[in-house]
Amino acid sequence: MPTNLVLVATHGGALTADSFQAQSQPWPTPAPTDLLVQVEGVGLNPVDDKLRASMPANATPRVLGFDAVGTVVAVGDLVPDFTLGDRVIYAGTQKRPGSFQQVQAVRAALCARAPRTLATATLAALPLVGLTAWELLFEKMGFTPAPGANRGQSLLIINGAGGVGTVMSQLADWAGVTVLATASPSHFDWLRTHGVTTPIDRHTDLVAAVAAAGHHFVTGVAILYAPEPYLSVACRLVAPFGHVGTLVTPAGPLAVTALKPKAASLDFEFMFAKSDYDVDVASQGHILSQLVKLVAAGLVDPGVATELSPISPANLVAGFTQLNAGHQHGKIVLTGPVHL
Repeated sequence: MPTNLVLVATHGGALTADSFQAQSQPWPTPAPTDLLVQVEGVGLNPVDDKLRASMPANATPRVLGFDAVGTVVAVGDLVPDFTLGDRVIYAGTQKRPGSFQQVQAVRAALCARAPRTLATATLAALPLVGLTAWELLFEKMGFTPAPGANRGQSLLIINGAGGVGTVMSQLADWAGVTVLATASPSHFDWLRTHGVTTPIDRHTDLVAAVAAAGHHFVTGVAILYAPEPYLSVACRLVAPFGHVGTLVTPAGPLAVTALKPKAASLDFEFMFAKSDYDVDVASQGHILSQLVKLVAAGLVDPGVATELSPISPANLVAGFTQLNAGHQHGKIVLTGPVHL
């Protein structure tokens, strides 16, 4: 059996030069519903390093990583829709070894085909942020996923220049939503080129800025950051029967009573809930298929800000160091091969 080079997280706590190390292991054995994928590119996400940092002392080294693009090298007996040589993308699951390895076993239902015409870096940046943005916007907040279908509706994105915000603003714009988004002024051009009509300085009075843009209320507010500093403002700005969506786990109880008079909703998005609980898992493969079509048509740009090569322990440390520095716009990706 051929060997598989895996890049394991070795310890929790602070990120250091030895936080990731290469190991040789046997190729994974695919389950009947799995694909084996030779990994060619991976995206870095805050959740990756949060999981690494939380590893207890003396923990077993762990293969992290969720975003991936690669080529199918084996197909499980019960997989009808993929063949050897297919190029696929996926975001994986928390319950199995991740994408920081040469060959990964992944459930086929989580995967989507991707054309060879799209750059590896572009595809590596897409899965986790694309699924998160799509599920929050269309499955949780109630916008309709069709071109121009939401004319007259509006969305305020808190932290619009990050990975999820970059994709969400473009999806909303494609669907006819007027998008306002916060960021540092240095990222305003990035916002404008990724579907945002009104960039807003994240340090300013958001209520006044939204009003100055001609909106008394907005249909939805997406808080793509810690919810506590922004929830009271979101409650003021959201329209009656509107939605406030958030991604980050609150540090404690949230004051949500101001949503009650408006009959507005607070929506939590967690991309791994479907695979964690085995609920509607195949929907993620279908969503990724739609996202790939939008990228191929030039309607969505996953927003690669930094590309490092190869996929190595040193580049994982470098990428996460950059990501953890804060104020990151777009995505950091590593492209293959997987290397010592």
